[in-house]
Amino acid sequence: MEIYIDTANIDEIREAASLGVLDGVTTNPSLVAKEGVAFHDRLTEICDVVKGPVSAEVVATDHDGMVAEAEQLLKIAPNIVIKLPCIVEGLKACKTLSDRGVKINMTLCFQPLQALLVAKAGAYLVSPFIGRIDDISGDGVELIQQIRQIYDNYGFSTKILAASIRHPMHLVQMAMIGADVATVPFKIIQQMMKHPLTDVGLKNFLADWDKGMAMLKKTEPALA
Repeated sequence: MEIYIDTANIDEIREAASLGVLDGVTTNPSLVAKEGVAFHDRLTEICDVVKGPVSAEVVATDHDGMVAEAEQLLKIAPNIVIKLPCIVEGLKACKTLSDRGVKINMTLCFQPLQALLVAKAGAYLVSPFIGRIDDISGDGVELIQQIRQIYDNYGFSTKILAASIRHPMHLVQMAMIGADVATVPFKIIQQMMKHPLTDVGLKNFLADWDKGMAMLKKTEPALA
């Protein structure tokens, strides 16, 4: 499963990239606005750090406006992926742009039929928001399972990008049911290599090592 980071904070992106396992980035105008920087400038910075797919979201809600924004975003770097909403106009724009060879991430997906249609329109990625579904007492994991089965049934190449990840267990579930990608906040990336037994085991190992070295020094013959 590929791991993307979901942020516009350049320091978090650099730190995640330094781990050597970061495959891409998802961001949007809201995340960039929180950073207090210009949208295109921050995307340029991100693409300088991460060479994998970087999803850049449009703000237009009509076909022509989405296509026009996409054309400007694509000038930033060759690894830009255009992020469009799962609405009718977004579907049309997905078809127009994907027919030109543009990689599209269809975001705000909340039901399997949306995922079916965007795959037919040539989307590179579809982004079901599993955490937001769980927030309203739905089952985000089940949605990923449904999309996985539909895509496998018909051989769609669109990648399933699990978004709105709330906790590490979501990541375990996504990996087990076959999500192609998961995009996560930096804090969850930090948690992925954490376990209390690892910390305790390492602490005990180092304590035993220090104890053994101290005993060895006591038994070494004194230098003449």
